[in-house]
Amino acid sequence: MNRLAATLFAIPLLLLSTLAGAESLLPDFSTDDEKNTMEVFNFASPSVVYVTNETLVRDRWSLRMHSVPKGAGSGFIWDRQGHVVTNFHVIEGARKVTITLQDRSEWPAELVGSAPEKDLAVLRINAPQELLVPLVPGTSRELSVGRKVLAIGNPFGLDTTLTTGVVSALGREIHAANNRTIRNVIQTDAAINPGNSGGPLLNSRGELIGVNTAIYSPSGASVGIGFAIPVDTVKKIVPQLIAHGRLVRPVLGIESAPDQWAIRLGVEGVAVLRTAPGMPAEEAGLRGVFRTERGGWQLGDVIIAVDDDPVRNYDDLMNALEKHRAGDQVRLEFLRDGQEQQTYITLAAPE
Repeated sequence: MNRLAATLFAIPLLLLSTLAGAESLLPDFSTDDEKNTMEVFNFASPSVVYVTNETLVRDRWSLRMHSVPKGAGSGFIWDRQGHVVTNFHVIEGARKVTITLQDRSEWPAELVGSAPEKDLAVLRINAPQELLVPLVPGTSRELSVGRKVLAIGNPFGLDTTLTTGVVSALGREIHAANNRTIRNVIQTDAAINPGNSGGPLLNSRGELIGVNTAIYSPSGASVGIGFAIPVDTVKKIVPQLIAHGRLVRPVLGIESAPDQWAIRLGVEGVAVLRTAPGMPAEEAGLRGVFRTERGGWQLGDVIIAVDDDPVRNYDDLMNALEKHRAGDQVRLEFLRDGQEQQTYITLAAPE
């Protein structure tokens, strides 16, 4: 009986020693990729902020005006002067915007500038510099399909949430709030949910490579198709918003007719309604709508290309001009009386 009891007592000890030995044989499951993810998150998360948007509404019974939450999103510190970058649609229509930093301090923000056509906006907060940790901008030129990306934001109000994925595609197009086309957009499978808008998309070096802006989903939640504005576009636009409060593009000096005019006439392009006196289009001899000898109205020139960029509508024309600066010379192709012609125009600064 004593021998049986001793045997039964020894079995659990044997099992424990076997399990302990097996545990010691388990490999270290931490990987270089996991370590990189944690390092990027720890490096970049102090730069990510929570953006809340309030607007005024009138009480239907008392008729008093009061503030109510309108929306929320993410953003990130651009520089030590307190500039914060986010999406335009995050702060659109806001009466009051509040920025919450990583230490949970809240700061009222003023709108510095916005570019609805690119879904970007710049805010400014008067916070101490020691609390302002700017992100390091990278470059879009190094991106390729399959590269690792990380998104940090505040989905559904859950602050500083990390998701990871890869670049799924490049060169996508999405529509901004004002129906302008945003081109060369990054597509990623990193989960981007409501509240992630305006937050940074990062590479494995912790550099900013895009601004998360939209998801494609029937339900409104992430299904593995998210979009981000590329950092090369952001680096071009943000300084303009800080300096001028708006996107500054060179001009031809024309007033264009609605796109429906060209569609109705069966041509693709931007119809010139009239040219501005002393501006490049007039000096180059472009012709707007004019009255015929019989008293009717005749369609003028229809712009069909700027350099190598085809112009099918007003959106195409604006995107083509945004590639240039005032003083640049461009080749303009247009239709006149059904015949293709071209001229060279030196772009002017907007008035």
